[in-house]
Amino acid sequence: MQRFKSLLSLQQSRFSFPTLARPFSVHPSYAEDLDDPQQQILVEGRAKSRTAILNAPSSLNALTTSMVGRLKRLYDSWEENSNIGFVLMKGSGRAFCSGTDVVKLYHTLNEGKAEEAEQFFKTLYSFVYLQGTYLKPHVAILDGITMGCGASIALPGMYRVVTDKTVFSHPEAQIGFHPDAGASYFLSHLPGYLGEYLAFTGDKLNGVEMIACRLATHYSLNARLPWLEERLGKLMTDDPSVVEASLAQYGDLVYPDRSSVLHKIDTIDRCFCHDTVEEIVEALEKEVAESYDQWCLTTLRKIKEASPLSLKVILRSIREGRFETLDQCLVREYRISLCGTTTRVSSDFFEGVRARMVDKDFAPKWDPPTLKEVSDDMVDCYFSPFDEVESELVLPTALREPYI
Repeated sequence: MQRFKSLLSLQQSRFSFPTLARPFSVHPSYAEDLDDPQQQILVEGRAKSRTAILNAPSSLNALTTSMVGRLKRLYDSWEENSNIGFVLMKGSGRAFCSGTDVVKLYHTLNEGKAEEAEQFFKTLYSFVYLQGTYLKPHVAILDGITMGCGASIALPGMYRVVTDKTVFSHPEAQIGFHPDAGASYFLSHLPGYLGEYLAFTGDKLNGVEMIACRLATHYSLNARLPWLEERLGKLMTDDPSVVEASLAQYGDLVYPDRSSVLHKIDTIDRCFCHDTVEEIVEALEKEVAESYDQWCLTTLRKIKEASPLSLKVILRSIREGRFETLDQCLVREYRISLCGTTTRVSSDFFEGVRARMVDKDFAPKWDPPTLKEVSDDMVDCYFSPFDEVESELVLPTALREPYI
């Protein structure tokens, strides 16, 4: 645990990321409309703040192109409005956001609508960059399920509030994809090699663990959220320190319990520090042989259930993310995502989604089926710049510089 605390101290400098009596809402009804982005992204307003509410609870607030497009338009307009001091984001139901609506994306691609998928990734990544360069204080309340790019739309913001209901994970390797939308930046900046472990296994972190590894800035019990939101709603400020003080007022000081994976940081570093996936697997197998540790056995099983190609792509992506800015990570991830959602190299994304989320037989047939059969050329294809047929992701880096 001392090793973990020392890593955290190093991490702190790298990853830090007239009052109205009642709020107004441009859409006061919380009834879900699957086809109306204005109902899927609701807005609540106070005198000096606005709140964007992800409102697709039946899909755990999974993101679609229209939802992300509406978020970006709202955030652009709020940033330009001098009457708005700060912005909040939260989810309705039992999730903050479960990430991309991969089932919808799967069907879209199977219908031959590759341009729509390309537009989704372009819109999503542009919004993540907007978050990472936002000029006003931002508070994301990550109450409930927070998976994949559902975390990425919040992590670049100034403040991230987690609760006793928060569940964070990156399960993309198990569906033949990769942690995207800036995830290679955030995961690569976690203590030690924790990011590689989370990306390979899809293991979950709770709110306390997110605080400990600085993915989140504040912790509050779910039962206190109404008081916290009411306090924020009364603020008449654009001063980040005032917003932070209000968050701290309802916060709790918490520490990971003994069962936390964070107490495995030495073993994680020992096994996941290697340069190849094969070496990581070999190190885990050696650990199992010497210790008979059930955690190591479970970790090995999860890795062997994942797409071998995805594992190799993910390892390279996270390792490159350690030395790149947020915008550089997004540009690289855009290439990976477009390549991964075609059959140019492999159909693992389609097979993974089919097996786990469509047919639900949980028996994906990966191609290639083993790590040994994944060539360097196959991995290189995911990282190669596009030819003239496809355009690269262009972000307004000259106008907006990320503060993370």
